[in-house]
Amino acid sequence: MLMHPGTMLELANERNRDLIAEGDRGRLLASARARFRRERKAVRGQPTGTVASCDPSVAVPAR
Repeated sequence: MLMHPGTMLELANERNRDLIAEGDRGRLLASARARFRRERKAVRGQPTGTVASCDPSVAVPAR
């Protein structure tokens, strides 16, 4: 099957653009996952809020 050289060049360029876009999506997703993990670790060490107790002898769970 013979194809016109312009058509072959267009197909090659399109494939190249697809591969670049796929790599960009992968890097973006990886950076978003890493950022989510960093934020999740940072939040984990902070208190969730104020816990007011009526009884002063209530034990606080260990971290």
